[in-house]
Amino acid sequence: MTPEVVLGEAGPGDAADLAAISKRSFDSDAEVGAPGPGGPRGYADPGWQERMMRAGDYWRILADGVLVGGVVVLSMGPQHREVGRIFIDPAVHRRGIGRRAMYLVMEAYPAARRWTLDTPVWNVRARRFYEGLGFRNTGHRAVPGGPELVLYERLGD
Repeated sequence: MTPEVVLGEAGPGDAADLAAISKRSFDSDAEVGAPGPGGPRGYADPGWQERMMRAGDYWRILADGVLVGGVVVLSMGPQHREVGRIFIDPAVHRRGIGRRAMYLVMEAYPAARRWTLDTPVWNVRARRFYEGLGFRNTGHRAVPGGPELVLYERLGD
């Protein structure tokens, strides 16, 4: 059974917990093709989490009342939002929490007609997840000193 998933606004008091969950989540990517533990810039840093709370909309993801992840949404224009980052604690992967959270995020921005995001080419788990949500591959982008990224887009109704 899928847990009850709700979103709440993240605040500075959540930064350390979100950083710890983010670290566990991104480090688990080593199981799906990452060269080893690690993640995107700031993934395990509470200070980075706090900066993102000021830069965009940072949502806490709760499942049955327990903090299990986060999602950063950036405004790219009046009808365009970008998922800057989403992560779920690997202890609760494969329970539909990420899928439900993404639908709740998209519902929270009814004026958004275009959603974009990116993920490393090697991350087949994330790619299947995004494609299952209706995102389509729009190309690749090389990142100096980082992994090649797959670019995704989802157009609204």
